[in-house]
Amino acid sequence: MDGKALWGECQGSGSKPYQTQIDLSQLAFKCSCPSRKFPCKHGIGLMLFCASRPGDFQSSAQPAWVADWLNKRAEKKEKKEDISIKPVDEEAKAKRVQARELKVADGVDELLKWMKDLVRKGILSIPEKGPAYFETMARRMIDAQAPGLAASLRNLGEINFYQEGWHTEFMEQLLQIYLLAKAYQHLDVQTATLQSDVKAWIGFTQNQEELREKPGLVDVWMVLAKQSSERDGITTERFWLYGTESRQYALLMQFIVRGQGVQYSLSPGMCLQAELVFYPSQTPLRALIKQQHQLEKTVKPIGYQSWKEVSDEDSTMSALNPFRFERPFIVHGLTPVYWQNLWWLQDRQKALVKISNQTTKILTLVSISGGMPMDMVVIGREETYEVVGIWLNERYTAI
Repeated sequence: MDGKALWGECQGSGSKPYQTQIDLSQLAFKCSCPSRKFPCKHGIGLMLFCASRPGDFQSSAQPAWVADWLNKRAEKKEKKEDISIKPVDEEAKAKRVQARELKVADGVDELLKWMKDLVRKGILSIPEKGPAYFETMARRMIDAQAPGLAASLRNLGEINFYQEGWHTEFMEQLLQIYLLAKAYQHLDVQTATLQSDVKAWIGFTQNQEELREKPGLVDVWMVLAKQSSERDGITTERFWLYGTESRQYALLMQFIVRGQGVQYSLSPGMCLQAELVFYPSQTPLRALIKQQHQLEKTVKPIGYQSWKEVSDEDSTMSALNPFRFERPFIVHGLTPVYWQNLWWLQDRQKALVKISNQTTKILTLVSISGGMPMDMVVIGREETYEVVGIWLNERYTAI
């Protein structure tokens, strides 16, 4: 190790030991192992080993494989800084934006024709077509620079066409895509914030540096849940937060490519004093941290007392913004019950809502609750929700 990096070799199942390295200046990990998890267990183990037994590590010159990696990282950082220093050519930027908008418009026109043909022919034969049928149009949306539409089409192809009632789920998703495509064709008659929502779902990105220049919301934020998914070598992490004073929910997202550092390192249950800046939206939810300080305390947030209150809030947000993420709700006094071969969450008024994670977490939830009402954090929308956390003896536990 030296002042810039920490490295080591770990013997795995192969003939050559894995080369593990950590950039201490920006806390980035790299390892030659084939693991898809990031950071991998070797990187975490190396960091923990150094923290617990620093005397076992000696200062030495960097081996070539560590120096090469650090140099490449430094070069990338310099290029980014050079780009940020150069003045922005507003005219060229406007032309690029206009060219992309025309590409997206052409792609949306083609998508609408494809959807009309699909409905005209009927959907009963859809299960026979397979995911490749949707992948073809998804790739066309990528060419049209509309990655959000491409992701929605791929989700259509991933529906379980062997389950009862797949027609309803399929048509609901298809109608959402149709509504989004038509909304893009009529952007000029919408409010500025709804335009932002539509363009975000289409796949237009927001400049985060420009967003950080805007004033944010300062609060004590509690981390309610962390969700991770991996696709095409990119790990997506979602952190759901709750403002204990503002009662505002927030979503932080980060995308991790193997070998790169992480921006957020948050755990469910922790609290931080932070200023969050929200992306423009009719129903602000996604945000980024402008500045933060971790706090050594826990809080008990105020939530909803019944499913009717949740439904009323969800309906209000749907009326404002039909293009929105699922979102968390803190609901008091919920009990898991088994009815009609499914698990439900029952409130104090005996109203029931279906649990989406029927098999993955239900046994844990039932064993902890013991059939008694508990305060829970759920994530979802409309009729189905996933349990992600509970309060047990005034202590928050992620599920």
